[in-house]
Formats: sequence, C-alpha cells, structure tokens
Amino acid sequence: MTFLEFFNRTLNISTPSYEDLPFPVKKSFLKKGEIVTEYGQVEDSLYFMNRGIAEITIKSYVSEKIIDFFFEKEFFCCFTSFLNQQPGDVRVMALMDCDVEVIKREDLMQAYNDSFDVNKFGRIMTEHGYIRKSNREKALLTKTAEEIYVEMFKNKPDYISNIPVNKIAKYLGIHPESLSRIRKKIHS
Repeated sequence: MTFLEFFNRTLNISTPSYEDLPFPVKKSFLKKGEIVTEYGQVEDSLYFMNRGIAEITIKSYVSEKIIDFFFEKEFFCCFTSFLNQQPGDVRVMALMDCDVEVIKREDLMQAYNDSFDVNKFGRIMTEHGYIRKSNREKALLTKTAEEIYVEMFKNKPDYISNIPVNKIAKYLGIHPESLSRIRKKIHS
C-alpha cells in the first residue's frame, strides 16, 4: 500500500494523485543496516513504510535495547525529536531493504496550517501511535516474554522470520537462548 492509498483510506477521501496532496512526498529506498536517524540527531522527516522492517533502539547503561519494530503501512521516525525538534535519544535503522515514502517536517507543519484533512489525518495517526505505545507498555508490565512473542508471531508471521533472533530477544528483554526455548516450545 502506498502512502497516497493509506492517506485516502484513513480519511475516506479520494485524493487522485501525489501532486494533489497538501505536502510533497518523496519515495526513497533504505538499504539493510542503513541508519535513518542517529543518536543525537534532530529528526526532520517522517517515514511511511511501503515494504520492509525498521527498528528503533535506545542506549541503556549496559547495552542497547530495541524499543520497537515498524512494518508495512506504518509511520516511523524518532517521534519525540520530530515533535519537539530536540536531539533524539534513539536510533532508527532499516533491518532489511525498505521502500519508504518521506514527508519533511516543515512541509507537514505548513500543511497543518493550511489543510483540515491533514489536521484530521495527524490527529488520527497520533491517536493510533498513542494506542500502540500504550498497548506495548501494558504488555511489558502484564505479559511474559512468551506471551508477547506469541502475539508478535500471530500478528506479523511473515515479518518475524526476517528479524534476527537476537533482535527479537532484545525487544522482549530476554537472552537469545531463552527465546530459542520459547520458540522450540511453541513450534513443537
């Protein structure tokens, strides 16, 4: 699904072409392992994933932790930096080759001033982002790593096979050996 299709579906409208959007959208390609946003960088773009997987990591006192993965039909970036224009404390990286569409922050902010549809779209996306983060936080507080992994596998089976085991383990906050035991138990 392209950003234009997603925009139209979200708002239940029919913007005929990219030229008719209230802000420019640029198609881009990210290579596997490419850093999209580095620690300490101020985020100036919002990315829409057409195909691929991206991860967001944060440094802890001991190691790096994976905060989240982003898949097809999802927006990603260093959201706090994008919103407050301060240096970010996370890194965004492509986990596999990704086809993305890019919206520059300054173009989006201008469109918020000029377009009711863009304001509505922004509100809906913010609500979805809040619900996603709230659900993730609740899961971390109330579910076991195994339960979270089972949900991941159920919701994104095609993608899970493309994420290295050590990265899934980091995301779950467990050792790769523990994840191997969970996977063996589930798949036996």
